[in-house]
Amino acid sequence: MKNLLTDIAGVRVGHADNAALASGVTAVIFDAPAIAGIDVRGGGPGIRDGAVLDLANTVERVDAIALSGGSVFGLETGGGVQAWLAEQGRGFAVGTARVPIVPGAVVFDVSNGGDKKWGRFPPYRELGYAAAAAAGHDFTLGSGGAGFGATTANFKGGLGSASAATPAGVRVAALAVVNAVGSVTVGDGPWFWAAPFEIDGEFGGRGLPQSFTPQMLAMRLKGAAAATAAENTTLAVVVTDAILTKPQARRLAMIAQTGFARAIYPVHAPLDGDVLFAAATCEKPIDPLVGLTELGMVAANTVARAIARGVYEATALPFPGALPSWKDRFG
Repeated sequence: MKNLLTDIAGVRVGHADNAALASGVTAVIFDAPAIAGIDVRGGGPGIRDGAVLDLANTVERVDAIALSGGSVFGLETGGGVQAWLAEQGRGFAVGTARVPIVPGAVVFDVSNGGDKKWGRFPPYRELGYAAAAAAGHDFTLGSGGAGFGATTANFKGGLGSASAATPAGVRVAALAVVNAVGSVTVGDGPWFWAAPFEIDGEFGGRGLPQSFTPQMLAMRLKGAAAATAAENTTLAVVVTDAILTKPQARRLAMIAQTGFARAIYPVHAPLDGDVLFAAATCEKPIDPLVGLTELGMVAANTVARAIARGVYEATALPFPGALPSWKDRFG
């Protein structure tokens, strides 16, 4: 296992980003349609085709998930991913037609210093196509793809990933785009809130401070004076090789999103658009009660690790006044 989302067989990840734009996109491609669910807890989400994942609706499986910068302009990323999938003959069968199912979500990176004067048409559809076409088993962490322009309250944000397995051998992996209004570190120190769940020093091995001061626990918000509900979001995709139904995938998404609270302080605020997608490739049976609970527990820990890795691996944007990366300060 490479500690990546692609440790789940049949899953590929592709990035496309633009340095001048200071933004990018990420496509999670499933080699075969995957059962999927969604959990939304942020106060300002930007979601594409989220309703298809409602338990009352017909379609159960998705072909891909599109994650993007660009706020609402980035919702066009899913159209680019769809276009690539359509060329491959993929999609939900409606008579002789095939309709690729690509839910997605966006983060707000429009005010990070990049050149967002793209003219009549934003570039995200083309970036989505390029990301889908580039999908493979290895991908950049930190400042890559949808995490390229991400920031947090005190350090550069980014894209992280992690994987794990339950004692029964069921695999689960997470990918997170960290553009949080809160902080992923304890105060301005080197310690990550997710430290209790770290494996093999994957985000620096600093542990937690010996004690917590009121200053460490004070609420810090990115751009608090001018922030809006659209400006801050953490997105995550959790994939497992367990056999799940659509309602069970929704439950997995709900349990797994508790990993946000283990890694970001504060979280799920009115200023956040936090969304987690859960998908299952349906290879290994699990107990529907105890097994699903255990899977959710491991998934939540894995999400927390992916969030910390996203900040740990990031590099600062090359603009005046840009936030430092964690490694700039402590690496």
